[in-house]
Amino acid sequence: MRLSVLGFFCFFFAPSLCRVPSETHVKTEPEHASTPPRGWNSYDSFCWTISEEEFLQNAEIVSNRLKPHGYEYVVVDYLWYRRKVEGAYTDSLGFDVIDEWGRPIPDPGRWPSSKGGKGFSEVAKKVHGMGLKLGIHVMRGISLQSFNANTPILDTVKGSAYVDFGRQWRAKDIGVKERACAWMSHGFMSVNTKLEAGRAFLRSLYLQYAEWGVDFVKHDCVFGDDLDVEEITFVSEVLRKLDRPIIYSLSPGTSVTPAMAKEVSGLVNMYRITGDDWDTWRDVLSHFDITRDFSTAKMIGAKGLLGRSWPDLDMLPLGWLTDPGSNEGPHRTSNLNLDEQRTQITLWAMAKSPLMFGGDVRKLDETTYNLITNPTLLEINSFSLNNMEFPYITSRRRCRSKEKVLSQDLAEGGMLGIRALGLITCKDAKANGWSTKALDQDLEQICWKEKPESKFEEPPCLYKRKPLVASGVEMIYKKQYEGTLHLLESDGMELCLDASPRRRLTSKEFGGGSFSPCKWDANQMWELNGTGSLVNSYSGLCATMDLLKVDAGSNEIRSWIATGRRGEIYLAIFNLNPKKTVISTNIADIGKVFPWKNMKGASCKYHEIWSGKSGVTKQMISIAVEKHGCSLFVLTCD
Repeated sequence: MRLSVLGFFCFFFAPSLCRVPSETHVKTEPEHASTPPRGWNSYDSFCWTISEEEFLQNAEIVSNRLKPHGYEYVVVDYLWYRRKVEGAYTDSLGFDVIDEWGRPIPDPGRWPSSKGGKGFSEVAKKVHGMGLKLGIHVMRGISLQSFNANTPILDTVKGSAYVDFGRQWRAKDIGVKERACAWMSHGFMSVNTKLEAGRAFLRSLYLQYAEWGVDFVKHDCVFGDDLDVEEITFVSEVLRKLDRPIIYSLSPGTSVTPAMAKEVSGLVNMYRITGDDWDTWRDVLSHFDITRDFSTAKMIGAKGLLGRSWPDLDMLPLGWLTDPGSNEGPHRTSNLNLDEQRTQITLWAMAKSPLMFGGDVRKLDETTYNLITNPTLLEINSFSLNNMEFPYITSRRRCRSKEKVLSQDLAEGGMLGIRALGLITCKDAKANGWSTKALDQDLEQICWKEKPESKFEEPPCLYKRKPLVASGVEMIYKKQYEGTLHLLESDGMELCLDASPRRRLTSKEFGGGSFSPCKWDANQMWELNGTGSLVNSYSGLCATMDLLKVDAGSNEIRSWIATGRRGEIYLAIFNLNPKKTVISTNIADIGKVFPWKNMKGASCKYHEIWSGKSGVTKQMISIAVEKHGCSLFVLTCD
């Protein structure tokens, strides 16, 4: 054995001084965003008009009433740098307060403590003194106002203007006007991150936020329709190198797919997967399919920036609010009734979305308070596992046999049962019903192989076609879908099977499987595998055919399931129908999604949190759920 001088000394004279600590003794930093972040955001109640006084008033109440329930972030939403004067609105130009380096700074008229270059430093000190953390909303790139002023760029290393290649770089050298924010085209544009000057500008922004004491940044207009992977990547690198963690959130998320999210989820801590959510039933509905798809894609709690990342369903528009796009503060109550509010927050909890309350906390009523601090919901949101949509539920109409459906349809006036496309987990045996049928040398179909109910009925078939060539941003994901197919409604018609929600379309309007004009789109990519299942590239779910009665509102029932840290099972049942519906599930079916739990013959104690009902069952749970309402069961089975 050969030893170095240092090794010789350590080995013979001072082994305790030179010992390398074992892996179990290495100090590790706590995981960042280990549970979905929780807090309050000013947008739903104040739009962009909030003042320092109003913000701190809300923060103090959050500290006193909501912090004990895990609400720790208070977030100033957008345009805190815009002067609140006549003519200023969301997409106005020339009303922003910027520093000499083209960086937004708080409007001193609304944020008086920012005077003298203090930014949010004084606000951060007060927020931290309340035991809370400060968040701010920021936009993509650089503002058009700074671009037009051609402000110099700060070199954060030297503390002076950025100079490279013998020239001083300015806003017009880095701004990309062709990539202006779609919904604020007079506000902000991307910067060229291929230029060191562009990176220097972004670095100067986020280092300034850190110096102010900011703990959370909500980065807007870089995701979904406005995807800018380069800016997200660089900002993530800057935040990763800071001496303290900052939550990195992306917003909004219109047209987001799991494939797109996988490109950035490891760089951030939360990211919106929907457009803005407001207090309408239509908006609540629009979240059911998208949450299902992200859960199936295993995106909930995936690896993120210095910890975990969470698909974000947007703020909870409950309590005392303002109107979308308003230039005024809170003045009305939420338009959602109590059943709809319960449905919304229960879905948010089961899908483990960050919980950001949006109402004015100064007028927090007891009903809303009890809803957002419900201990079962908060336990589920933070600590549940295996969260997924649960397909094994029936309503009274849907649980009838096919023969009864057909006979009753005829008795009710000749309405016939029809086959309808649906989406289910690929583990379900009902998914394995597709096969290829050759029509000629160049034309093939994929058909549902189950025999039709009537000898006059043709078996449901779709026409196979190789996908179109893509261009633009969609090309980024082209390799991900090589070998997949478009499925046409009929030969020669440019309508393809589409299988996920877009923008604000509800699950009912865009539910199950439907057809839309063919284009390169993950939503329209399908693959037939060896088991006979037809897998959608976007969601990872499989297409199936079911016999349904043509009866609007009779099939809009949903359910989610999860396991608890003490072995309990959480089962949420949602009635999206416009009328009260009896919804049922068999205890044995729980074992289909949790095969490690032996549910055959199991006896389950249950407690339903909204009604307070408790009991024991061995076979079935069945409950009448109000229209737009939900039930949430806590099950302990043995």
